Amino acid sequence: MSKAQHEEFRDYVAARGPTLLRAAMLLTSDRAEAEDLLQSALAKTYLAWDRINDRAAVDGYVRRAMVNTQISWWRRRKLEVYPTDELPEQPVDDHTRRSELHDALGRALDKLPKRQRLAVMLRYYEDMSEAEIADILGISVGTVKSTVSRAMAKLREDAALEHDFAGAVPAPHPHGDHAGDD
Repeated sequence: MSKAQHEEFRDYVAARGPTLLRAAMLLTSDRAEAEDLLQSALAKTYLAWDRINDRAAVDGYVRRAMVNTQISWWRRRKLEVYPTDELPEQPVDDHTRRSELHDALGRALDKLPKRQRLAVMLRYYEDMSEAEIADILGISVGTVKSTVSRAMAKLREDAALEHDFAGAVPAPHPHGDHAGDD
């Protein structure tokens, strides 16, 4: 790999690393494992860097490498849970509410016009800067700001979304932000 390609790869990792780490966290649910997974996928990407002609497809390449690596790790793991006739005393987390909230948010985003939905997804799901979004969508930074602002206002006013999220976010303390100062 040439020095220019090495620098290009380093710049890519610096720019996209946090977003890719969040994707790894979704695959592993553990920060340390996510960091290991991302490092492994980036090592594979580094070795293939000169063969990746479409730089816009690099995120997809890294994500696919993470998925394939995670599947490989799952297959290699020894059985860590042994069957038993006795049930453990530890409660198991119920992820139903989180899944319901995810579905509700997806429905709310689907109600937004396409450009607003894209701007919100790029800003908050992909953690892109306003300048990056402007470049991708071919609009000005000011338009990105106003588009995201309008989209967020619509989401705040969505009665169905408010109903779906009722109880998911703790209510503010009646006497301001100083709940523990009584």
